[in-house]
Amino acid sequence: MAEQVRIGIAGALGRMGRAVAAAVEARDGVSIACLYDAPGTEGQIAEHERGRVLVTREEALSSCDAVIDFTVPEATAKLARLAIEKGGPALIIGSTGLSAEQEALIAEAAKRVPVVRSGNFSLGVNTLMGLVRQTAAKLGPRAWDIEIFEAHHKRKVDAPSGTALMLGAAAADGRGVGLGQVSERARDGITGPRKEGAIGFSVSRGGGIVGEHSVSFIAEDEIITLSHSARDRSLFARGAVEAALWAKGKPAGLYDMMDVLGFKG
Repeated sequence: MAEQVRIGIAGALGRMGRAVAAAVEARDGVSIACLYDAPGTEGQIAEHERGRVLVTREEALSSCDAVIDFTVPEATAKLARLAIEKGGPALIIGSTGLSAEQEALIAEAAKRVPVVRSGNFSLGVNTLMGLVRQTAAKLGPRAWDIEIFEAHHKRKVDAPSGTALMLGAAAADGRGVGLGQVSERARDGITGPRKEGAIGFSVSRGGGIVGEHSVSFIAEDEIITLSHSARDRSLFARGAVEAALWAKGKPAGLYDMMDVLGFKG
């Protein structure tokens, strides 16, 4: 019998932490090694997870093969610093809205440990990214405008979502440009006509929406829309667990779900 991959769960008291715990319990080949949450929660009982006791971040890194982290940028940056110091474990990072400094810490950690980083761990979304890239390559900016729409629950703190930015990057890549060159994230007042080649973003926040994303290719006389709708957070958690399984034994490096799913190389 193959040795199980021991999973540490960051933000274990939160909604995504609970979803990850459920996904680990349902998957062969993995087990929960430890749970942790914000400083000050150590010693608390996670009632939803068989009465497990929460540990510190430092203790978690010493007792698992991979940490799955869907928390906030500040906590993710601290996790990356510790992984750099300790040389492990593997990091599976789904946090979004990181600053340039925090992104640099993730990149530094990837020199020491395998890091699987994605704005969205869904198989469906990653398939959508491939379709968006291909479509953007076929439909040029002179005749086709690109608009990306995303909607999430009212508790989400960053916008556009990491997934929307991934889709924008895929579209830009299909056209051979960088997203930073063509991104148009806000419109208000008299903005003037649309710039040729711009990739527009619009955002909605409300209620308990798990995640809605669509990419529209808009010409004068026709529209093509590619979309994905998430019905439950479990799909992101399941993808992250698959990433943790994949990362075991991999060399240090910065990976994404396209690596995990075998779409690269």
